[in-house]
Amino acid sequence: MNDASGPAGLAIESEGLSKRFGHRSAVDSVNLAVPRGSVYGFLGPNGSGKTTTIRLLLGLAAPTSGGIRVLGRPIPAGLSAVLPEVGALVEGPAFYPFLSGAANLRRLDAADRHAPRSTRAARIDEALELVGLSHAAGKKVRAYSLGMKQRLGIANALLRPRELLVLDEPTNGLDPQGTREVRSLVRSLAAGGTTVFVSSHLLAEVEQMCTHVGVMSVGKLVAQGTLRELRAAGTARIMLRTPDVAAAARVLSGLGLHPEPAGVLPGADHGGLLSTSPPGHTVAPEDIVAALVAAGVRVQGFSVEDASLEERFVSLTGEGFDVAG
Repeated sequence: MNDASGPAGLAIESEGLSKRFGHRSAVDSVNLAVPRGSVYGFLGPNGSGKTTTIRLLLGLAAPTSGGIRVLGRPIPAGLSAVLPEVGALVEGPAFYPFLSGAANLRRLDAADRHAPRSTRAARIDEALELVGLSHAAGKKVRAYSLGMKQRLGIANALLRPRELLVLDEPTNGLDPQGTREVRSLVRSLAAGGTTVFVSSHLLAEVEQMCTHVGVMSVGKLVAQGTLRELRAAGTARIMLRTPDVAAAARVLSGLGLHPEPAGVLPGADHGGLLSTSPPGHTVAPEDIVAALVAAGVRVQGFSVEDASLEERFVSLTGEGFDVAG
């Protein structure tokens, strides 16, 4: 595996990471590459192996085969050195319901032998402020909503400065305002140099929050890269408005494109034409327009759109995605 110890290296790297339960392979030869300082969205349908992978990265489960490096150190051998630099919220937060939010954080911080006692009160206040729970610090957790408990879990992960933050469904149960706050918090942490690894089922949130994406399907990592790279690998769409539909279709077909009537799309203008470029086949937009004009096609409107992350997800996994939550 590559040396990821430098600041320009990888915060998380795995090679051939696999985990079997009997004859079932939950994680199958996964090669993660999470750049330092990135916000990495970890996507996949339920049962695709996301949570199992996270447990392996944090040393909560042992791999059947393969290697892992977190912050430049091998896992599980380097766990004692790595874990103080990692904050995590995995499989939902668990707190004492009869204690207040602040009291829960005090107990959790006291259990961390690396956490300085002298700054505990200040750090707890700051963490609660970051997640918008200062007003509920003295309220018992049993009176917290699901969203408030989720924020408290994030606050616990932020009690100390972290190089890496691992969040499993961080916006689960949050209202739109809480979701925006978490999104802003994640961005600010990344801007400060913290790497954030986010497992989420909310595609819209991933598109707004993440710089990089990995897609899991049936235990395999089927795609990985920046958002731009994943969209560019998909099928681009060309929307053309013209009264000369038949002539335009002949020109587009001659360029190796696959024209389809725009009427098949909800809300498309009558008389337009939607042409989809097959993967791996690219024609410069200016060349398309030039060919249309040369053939006498009257172009009333022309646009090129990359494939959305949702479309790439469906093409990679064969499954739909919960876009809105």
